[in-house]
Formats: sequence, C-alpha cells, structure tokens
Amino acid sequence: MRPQLFYVIIAVMLEDYKLEKLVTPAIAWYEEHKRDLPWRKDKNPYHIWVSEIMLQQTRVEAVKGYYERFLHRLPTIKALAECPEDELLKLWEGLGYYNRVRNMQKAAKIIMEEYEGSMPKDYDLILSLPGIGAYTAGAISSIAYDIPSPAVDGNVLRILCRVTEDDSDIKKEAVKKKVTNLLFPIMPEDVSGTFNQALMEIGATVCVPNGEPLCKKCPWEKMCGAYHHKTIDQYPKKSKPLQRKIEEKTILLIMDGNRILIEKRPNKGLLAGLYQFPNMEGYESRETVVSFARKKGLDPLYVEELPDAKHIFSHIEWKMKGYLIKVSDLSLYEVEKNEAPVLIEKEKIQSEYAIPAAFEKYASYVNLSLGKKGFM
Repeated sequence: MRPQLFYVIIAVMLEDYKLEKLVTPAIAWYEEHKRDLPWRKDKNPYHIWVSEIMLQQTRVEAVKGYYERFLHRLPTIKALAECPEDELLKLWEGLGYYNRVRNMQKAAKIIMEEYEGSMPKDYDLILSLPGIGAYTAGAISSIAYDIPSPAVDGNVLRILCRVTEDDSDIKKEAVKKKVTNLLFPIMPEDVSGTFNQALMEIGATVCVPNGEPLCKKCPWEKMCGAYHHKTIDQYPKKSKPLQRKIEEKTILLIMDGNRILIEKRPNKGLLAGLYQFPNMEGYESRETVVSFARKKGLDPLYVEELPDAKHIFSHIEWKMKGYLIKVSDLSLYEVEKNEAPVLIEKEKIQSEYAIPAAFEKYASYVNLSLGKKGFM
C-alpha cells in the first residue's frame, strides 16, 4: 500500500513575498483591460480627489452620475471652496458620510489660501489636508503627479493577502500601514499611478470581494498562493464587526397640499446639518401622532400608516415606522424653542435641501426623489 501523503501549506507572509514581481504583470494587464471611467480621462488632481472620496464605500456605477453633477456645479477647487453649505450637501445627497464633503471644502479653502488654488505636488502636503488619509494622498499624488506612493484600500489589502496567503487582520490599521510601507520600495518611478490603478482594478473586477474570483483572468494566476493551494475563501482575514446599536423611530410626513414639513438636524452628531422629516423616538401609535400634530396647532384631516423601513449606518441601525399626515394649513405649526421647521414646496426640497438617504423610502411616498435621481 502506498503511504498517504500529507501536504502542509505554510503561508508566506507579505514581508517574505517578493512583491516587486507583481508590478510588471499588473501594469500590462491594466493597460489592456482597464475600464473607461470618467475620472480616468485626464490627470487633473481635483478630478482624482473628487472621484476617490466619492468611491469610498460606493459602487463605481453609482458614483458616475454624482461625479459628473458635482464637477458641473463645482468645476474647480475655487468653486468648491466658495460653495454655500446647503448647496454642497445637496450635491452630496445620497452618497452619505457628509463629513467627507465638508472636509473637502475645508481642504479646498486651505489649498486656495496656502497653495494658490492648486493641489500641492507633494505626498506629505496632500496628506496633511483635512479628510485626506494615506490612501487618498497616495492615489492623488501617484495618478496626478506620478509620485511613487502607494494607495492601499480594501481592494488592495484583499488581493495582496490572497496572493501571499497573509493571514493578518485587514481591519486593523496597523496592517494597512504595514502593507503601505511594504509597497513604497517597489513603486515604479514613472508609472506609479498606473500601478496603483492596476491594483484597484484587479480587486474591483477580478479578485472580487463577494462571489467567486475570476482567477483565470488574473495577471497573477501563476504566482498566487491562495489560488494554487485552493485557499482563496480563507483570505483575507477580517475581525467580526461590532454589533450595531438599534434605534426605533417614528417618521412623520406632515403635508398641506404641495407643502411638506422638514426640519434641520443639529450641527453636530449623526447627519449633522442636514434636513429631515420630523420624527419621534420609538414606535408611536396613530393616536399619539395625531395628538402630536394637534399640540403643534395643526388640524389633521387624514392619517395613513406607512410600511416599516430600516437604514443601516456604520454603527447604528434605524428601524422606522411612518405616518402620512395631511393637515389643513402647515402655517399654523407652533414652533418651540430650538426648533427650526421649514415649510417647503416639494419641488424646492427636490432641488435645494439635502435629505439623507435614511429617509429615502418615506420620501418616495410623497413623490420626492433623493440624491442623483432627484437632481439630474
């Protein structure tokens, strides 16, 4: 009887892998297979900056319309720096993470004041701007200026951990820094932007985060440890996310004819400075919301309970129920101290007031479209 053979697979950590051998095949593959995307049509650092911030946690196809709309309204860093906040937030409506665009405006003002309106041609100076981390600084400096600086995001971490079978937890900031530091020495001098985009593209279209990777189309097929050892489903390693806090809310759509009541959220905290439909903490009954309307001086003529909805933030989940309340005259609404209600025609909300995607389902019941759909 032949002896049974046992194969021991020893993972090659990123530090031990010759990462430089990945560069040439990745660039060659990218030049042949790259997608035609609007932010790749030039090397304008402002365009690259806008696209990279928008692409964080948002699909490429969803970003295209936002990107074109944003640059149409704000074609220059100067225009971004001078844009009124309500208009800026409306342009960002639907993308979420509104502090990102606020930080972009802060950075734009610094660029106008300190760099004569042009993105600095220096990795460390770009990194010092508000809202720009190592990934975005690497992307802008390499793609726009061919400064040899890595741009390490989730896509890059995933594909490098698979090719090397590195079992580090990619959710840890220390791992991201380690990978960034390991890539610095192998960045090609004249085509570093192309190499960074190649890594992003492999992760987005071949070595995908969800579903089966398209290994036969990968330029690294012959040098990928996870592929040869059939361990692809084991990489990358990720620690489990923290459990989200559940919050229950009752959303009120209060209307008279074509006007609807909205209010501005506080200037600090979740969804700061955006507009919302009035809401109450917890699940409230029909009787309670009618009583609320009457206490505000309103005369409810019609009340309809709406289907439940939910919205997931990074650390909180809203579970919502809603009511449509038609009243005789919204002008009778009695304002309390620190309250800032706005009685607005729906068409004006559509074009001027930024309402977060958390309220999208309820907005649809009064024929309001949020984000890109409601603006184009």
